Amino acid sequence: MPLNPKLEKILNKRYAPQERIDSKFAGVDMTYVTNELGEPVTLFIGKRRDDGSIAGERYVRRIVRETGSEEIVKSHWELKGKVSRGS
Repeated sequence: MPLNPKLEKILNKRYAPQERIDSKFAGVDMTYVTNELGEPVTLFIGKRRDDGSIAGERYVRRIVRETGSEEIVKSHWELKGKVSRGS
C-alpha cells in the first residue's frame, strides 16, 4: 500500500541526523528514524502505546543516490509488515 502523498512530502524533508521523531499525521501516531544525513528511513505508523511504541505498520525507505554524491536519484517506501510492540 503506497503512502499518502501528503505524508511522503513530510518524509522527503531532512531532519536532525540519526534521530527518532514522534509525531501525528491524519489522526494516527507515527515515529520515524533518520539516517546520518537526516533523511527518514524507517517509519512506524499506527497507534502509540503507553510505553511509546507503535502498534501498526512498519515501512522502510530504499534510497538510490547519484554515484559519489548525496543527491537522491530515486526513493521508495516499502511496507515491511505489521508491528505489535517496540519501535
